[in-house]
Amino acid sequence: MEKLYGKDLALKANRARLLAVEAIHRAASGHPGGSLSCLDALTALYFNEMRVDPANPQWAERDRFVLSKGHCAPALYAVLALRGFFPVEDLQMLRSIKSHLSGHPDMKYVPGVDMSTGSLGQGLSTAVGMALAAKHTGKTFRTYAICGDGEIEEGQIWEAVMAAAKWKLDNLCAFIDVNGLQIDGNTADVMPSEPLDQKLEAFNWHVVKIDGHNIDQILSALAEARSCKGMPTAILMKTVKGKGVSYMENNAGWHGKAPNADEFAIARAELEAKIKELEEN
Repeated sequence: MEKLYGKDLALKANRARLLAVEAIHRAASGHPGGSLSCLDALTALYFNEMRVDPANPQWAERDRFVLSKGHCAPALYAVLALRGFFPVEDLQMLRSIKSHLSGHPDMKYVPGVDMSTGSLGQGLSTAVGMALAAKHTGKTFRTYAICGDGEIEEGQIWEAVMAAAKWKLDNLCAFIDVNGLQIDGNTADVMPSEPLDQKLEAFNWHVVKIDGHNIDQILSALAEARSCKGMPTAILMKTVKGKGVSYMENNAGWHGKAPNADEFAIARAELEAKIKELEEN
């Protein structure tokens, strides 16, 4: 597949946003806020950065991805569907008992999912294991993960951070979605984690700080991560929870709530307007 850049990536990300919100609305259940905040990074990974083959999801040489904040599965599913791992129509069955698309990523049933996640804090540890396995076996694949800034309150995250630094896993790149909100409110109030850059640097990680909705900055950070040798890279991306839907933006109440019919109509209109704007400019 030809890599996407700039406006084309932004267009794909906003199409994924619409699909994710629609799926959550149909299911009447899900996590829209954090799904919308990480979609620019997810789209950049699957449509520009990562070596994957939708026709062969278990390809041994593929790059790996772990959605450590597994409740944001609608974002991952939307991107996987657009990338061709399974039909886009399957998204309509999100969280249905008859569907393979459960509320959290399931590597057994969903093509393209490399790790089942949902218990917060565990995903980064499995990503460390994948990167370490590549080192031991001489494989060249890279491993990527996305963690939430609420999730990093989990102690296991920091155990993984230590292990990655110890083994000098320069084939590991972890995004931290710094949207400032979690289910109980502001992360700064629940459990302050800043200054994240200084903490991660003290753990011997290479740190890049970006606007998580700026496609060029995301791609530049990924290129910097590839060129960094001898240590893992953390990309701290400042994002807006609920990005793209006005009433969801920066609103912790939309962490884990599905929009009703009227709310979805507003979300659809706003996202369709953004898609049209990108298509015309």
